[in-house]
Amino acid sequence: MSGSVTERGNFPQYVFYAARQAVRRHATGGNVLIAATVLAFIFANIPGVNGLYFDFWTQPVRLQIGEFNIFSHGGHPMTVLEFINDALMAVFFFSIGLEIKREVLVGELSSFRQAFLPIVAAVGGMVVPVAIFYTLGKGTDYVGGAAIPMATDIAFSLGVLGMLGSRVPISLKIFLTTLAVVDDIGGIIVIAVFYSSHIEVSMLLYAFVLLAVLFLGSVFRIQSKMFYISIGGAVWFLFLNSGIHSTIAGVLVAFCIPATPVFEPKKYIKAIRSSISHFNAADDENLDRRTILTKSQMDWLKQIESASDKVISPLQELEDTLHPVVNYIIIPLFAFANAGIFLLDIEPETIFEGISLAVICGLVIGKCAGIFLFSWVAVKMRLAPMPELADWKMMASVAMLGGIGFTVSMFIANLSFAGMDGSGHELLEHAKLGIVVGSLLSGIVGFILLHRTLPASVPDAG
Repeated sequence: MSGSVTERGNFPQYVFYAARQAVRRHATGGNVLIAATVLAFIFANIPGVNGLYFDFWTQPVRLQIGEFNIFSHGGHPMTVLEFINDALMAVFFFSIGLEIKREVLVGELSSFRQAFLPIVAAVGGMVVPVAIFYTLGKGTDYVGGAAIPMATDIAFSLGVLGMLGSRVPISLKIFLTTLAVVDDIGGIIVIAVFYSSHIEVSMLLYAFVLLAVLFLGSVFRIQSKMFYISIGGAVWFLFLNSGIHSTIAGVLVAFCIPATPVFEPKKYIKAIRSSISHFNAADDENLDRRTILTKSQMDWLKQIESASDKVISPLQELEDTLHPVVNYIIIPLFAFANAGIFLLDIEPETIFEGISLAVICGLVIGKCAGIFLFSWVAVKMRLAPMPELADWKMMASVAMLGGIGFTVSMFIANLSFAGMDGSGHELLEHAKLGIVVGSLLSGIVGFILLHRTLPASVPDAG
């Protein structure tokens, strides 16, 4: 970021703005996500309706040109559920990729000192839950789902912080946001490494050729979003049929989106001033009412529109455009399709045994312990500063919120068990139940602890 930056305390102004935007977007999106989850439980357990609910997700999806079906996997049409999990969730991970790239360039991850504490905390929040799950599941048929409790759901966790309003120091919001982004990176790596099989090398080579084209487009500053979306769609299809999970394509395409606009803001301002000056010089009395514009007036306005397109980078524009689509459509739809658990066949005591218990312990105990202990070590060894206006009670409370691992945890559970024969379906249902219970416990306990430990109001750091 060029030019001087206004400071408030130790944090640049753009970091405050980015954190507030993240809280606003994800907190409101979290409410829709909760509603979709509740509806999924209701529809899945109403007699007569639940059959329609479960059958709907098995319907085939086709978008064909001749004999070629774009929504096909291995020559077979995708079901509605596969379309949501493999296609729409690729858009979700594309959005995450854009967010990661922006954070690395101008956000919290651009400064190693600022990013170090949440990075270390995120590592602890991934390693300890996986270790707890693996210890409890060693020797069982569900040990392959050890990565399920490693994720933090940014929408739900920031939604809980948003409920506490201005009492939460902005530094804690930034800490949790950055931690969740690093968690997403860990989830992406796990999906790429552990959930790929039967690699089709030719498909993968074609995909990387197209990724190289996208990269060159970024180098030569091609600004057309259609260029990146159309080629990115082809990359997604090739990944889908290559054996590498298709959501990874979304992340890799996002990394190829240009972050640098054509115009610098100063050049943009000059361009629009020049165009607007024509209107001032024309002194046209008709401009104060609705009217048909002259060709010259249309040209001047188009110049302003063109300049506006060139001062916002494709990365920023796509990220801003996708946020409402992801938060209000894709993620709630994912939750509605995947969180429907038929409870009448589940014995109550099984919630606290087997895979359900392993997931709950991983989320509630593992995430909190890992985030807090790794943060404590980093601060005590003076490797990173404590978040401003925060104390260790607040850090423990925020660490508890890290155990809200809904969306990505559900996604990894599907990857772990959906394709299994025999007991796979039962394991998936119990894993989902563990995710819901563990996330709910983490959210409630985290909220209570924050409510008790936060001050009545946060003093102005300026």
